[in-house]
Amino acid sequence: MLRPGDNAPPFDLPAATGERIGRVALRALAEELIVLFFYPRDFSFICPTEVTGFNKDLALFRAEQTAVIGASVDDAESHRRWSRELGGIEIPLLADIGGRTASAYGVFDERERVAMRATFIIDRERKIVFSEACPINVGRSVSETLRIIRAVRTGRLCPADWTPGVAFGPADRKF
Repeated sequence: MLRPGDNAPPFDLPAATGERIGRVALRALAEELIVLFFYPRDFSFICPTEVTGFNKDLALFRAEQTAVIGASVDDAESHRRWSRELGGIEIPLLADIGGRTASAYGVFDERERVAMRATFIIDRERKIVFSEACPINVGRSVSETLRIIRAVRTGRLCPADWTPGVAFGPADRKF
């Protein structure tokens, strides 16, 4: 699995954004930060809670100059149907058929033939600044991802559970 400091592998994949099907390329994204989250499959039990959670908080991520993109091994048409079932999803859902992109990020589960539940935050230079993976049966916290985005954007030392308005660590320290 890729770690902070690693180069983010490029992608240019079919994607569904709501009712539209198009393509999304990493190089074409202009936002300061990108949240790329992998999930196992559409029409599953835990995945809709994460996808709808990121979608619900999309305005908060956008306020932080951050794009949010989901990815699974399902095709774009499946994403489009699932988005409709979920009430409409504004975030692009990448169709990583075969799991090549998940493999490039080190999060493809060969046994299950799906992407692991993993999150990457990528900066403007296309470097990984944060990565995590969860057990496939445990959903992620969207609010924690947003907290990490806000902490990363400060460029400062942010203690555990830091939130905006809480004091930073000493400016003369590296870590």
